[in-house]
Amino acid sequence: MITTNISQKTSTLNWKSPWVIIFIFSILGLLAILNHSMWRDELNPWLIVRDSKSFTDLINNINYEGHPVLWYFSLAFLRKITDNPIIMQLFHLGLAISSVILLWLYSPFSYRQKLLFTFGYLPFYEFLLISRNYAYGMLLVFAICVCFPTRKKSYIILSLLLGLLANTNAYALFISFALLLTLLVELCFDVEHRNKYFQEAQKYDIIISIIIITVTYLLAIYIIIPPSDSYLHGGLNDGWSTTLDVKQIFRTLGRFFGGYYLIIPTSKRWLDLIVCGVIALFTMFVTFVKLSKKPIPWFFYLVVNLEIITFAYFRFVGSGPRHFGHFYIAFIAALWIESYYPDSNTITKIFNLNKNTFKFALKWQHIILMISLYMQFFGGIYGFTRDLIIPFSASRATVEYIRDQNLENEFIVASRDANMAAISGYLNRQLYYPELQTMGSFTIFNQNRKEVEQPEIFRQIYSLINEKQQTQKVLLILHKELQWQPETLKVIPIKKFEKAWVDTERYYLYWVQVLPES
Repeated sequence: MITTNISQKTSTLNWKSPWVIIFIFSILGLLAILNHSMWRDELNPWLIVRDSKSFTDLINNINYEGHPVLWYFSLAFLRKITDNPIIMQLFHLGLAISSVILLWLYSPFSYRQKLLFTFGYLPFYEFLLISRNYAYGMLLVFAICVCFPTRKKSYIILSLLLGLLANTNAYALFISFALLLTLLVELCFDVEHRNKYFQEAQKYDIIISIIIITVTYLLAIYIIIPPSDSYLHGGLNDGWSTTLDVKQIFRTLGRFFGGYYLIIPTSKRWLDLIVCGVIALFTMFVTFVKLSKKPIPWFFYLVVNLEIITFAYFRFVGSGPRHFGHFYIAFIAALWIESYYPDSNTITKIFNLNKNTFKFALKWQHIILMISLYMQFFGGIYGFTRDLIIPFSASRATVEYIRDQNLENEFIVASRDANMAAISGYLNRQLYYPELQTMGSFTIFNQNRKEVEQPEIFRQIYSLINEKQQTQKVLLILHKELQWQPETLKVIPIKKFEKAWVDTERYYLYWVQVLPES
């Protein structure tokens, strides 16, 4: 009887309902994010918020990160609720779910396209499980797409969203600026839109919008520009490229290719670079032609790609899909915004595009969209599943062992400091960092910090034990296995934690004490 009732209810359930997919995404996301072992890039911002001594100190510390303030201010609010960083993960899950809700309820894409995107690499893995500011960026881009029609009566909502987007991360700032230029071009050159806006908008709408944009953009730029004593420059330690380099051009096109298809060509093989570069150019071409009948979305797609490509070539080529995946997010946004506009022949006349060219581009652009969606889908399923099986970092397992052995109150020396944020975060305490020669938790790359080798680590431990007499022995945590044996100290291996996807997030525990005098 019960089985029959369940069968009847299941058969009447609309499995194509957006809320069914959203529910499945949410449950899977909750289970996976609680299983996820956070790494340093997730917990370093949390530690900056946790251990900054004042608001001014917080701003100064953020300034070294190369990221704007929105994520850090959100963490500061969460920190007032609890010291447990799990709340950051739950908040991040909420951002990811909100993005999926907007996509399913408001975007113009087909059911299959929405399904593939939802369980794709960025929404289902990178911007879901790894708690960083990039999920904010995707959510705000989608929110802008949803609220885009409000520009007919007011720019205030869009200016607020653009300002928040600019304060998310550098790539989100590029997308925000491209959208801002797009709105300005439309207001200047679309007479019908401009007349309608000034007829229906409130008296000070445009002034308030300009003030919001000005203040939020200045804040974002001020925070992103690193202090003079920063030697990592917000993670960008390669400097500016000012010469013409053919290989760098193809590397940049390879990042565009990777943003769509999740395959990064190796820089050592010219054939890979050329093939992926040609496909990237073809992808751009057919998308430009497809959007050519919608001049405003076409302009946005042009500007945002020029921005990110220029940045990738001259400054930072990107180290993973969390960076160059913004090519893909901008692509989705352009297609979304396109749905708000009627056809126009302005661009097609300028470039003399005939019907056959447009049909060709329309056909191939759809093929490219579906290929990228499927590639992202398989990448998302792989990344999501891998994280369930292989811990992203060994940090949580290491801390669980330390607590099980009642070692959390021992004097702990940890090196390298930049790889220990997750340990400090999970332990909810500071550690002694040889790079700083003092207690610490988060890492900022300024002139007060010095890289050290293992002999220097043991020299400081010897000083701590003998000269300062702070402890008889110390618990040493290294992110690389011990390769040097000190003469004056006894080092006893305790345990290795090597099961981690990120090879620099594996940990080695040792007891260290002074050898007795003979």
